[in-house]
Amino acid sequence: MDAASPPFIEPPFRCDYGYNITVGSDVYMNFNCCVLDCNKVTIGSRVLFGPNVQIYTAAHPLAGSLRNGTKGPEYALPISIGDDVWVGGGAIVLPGVSIGNGSVVGAGAVVTRNVEPYTVVAGNPARLVRRLNPEAGPLKPEEAAAAVAEAEADVAAKAARATNGSSSA
Repeated sequence: MDAASPPFIEPPFRCDYGYNITVGSDVYMNFNCCVLDCNKVTIGSRVLFGPNVQIYTAAHPLAGSLRNGTKGPEYALPISIGDDVWVGGGAIVLPGVSIGNGSVVGAGAVVTRNVEPYTVVAGNPARLVRRLNPEAGPLKPEEAAAAVAEAEADVAAKAARATNGSSSA
């Protein structure tokens, strides 16, 4: 981390341990972010988190008989977030996920699998909405906002078509 550009974390912030989290320079975490760092969480440089972002390395077995309440096992998988990433408000990043450099995660997305570099994902589960130009460098805020708005409109349109019984894309 560059001492001249330390991360800025709006309170409240919650984590399990703290020592499993590595943060690059010039990172901004908006209020009410939560990092369950039962395993390693690596956050690159120039990363932006909207409010209420949740990062979960911890999980439990799917089979109810194995969960066994408070006596059952918990496992944890590492999470990696690259440089120049924007994670929109209310997004949830699940165990074992890597988010590539220059990506945008739409507000409210649930990221269940890896996100390729320079892509926009949105929805639950998060799906590819668009590819970005990696040669353009870091996204300008207005470009990122336009990409997220486009992604959210696309997801809403697909949801409306699904509700109306149309199967065309």
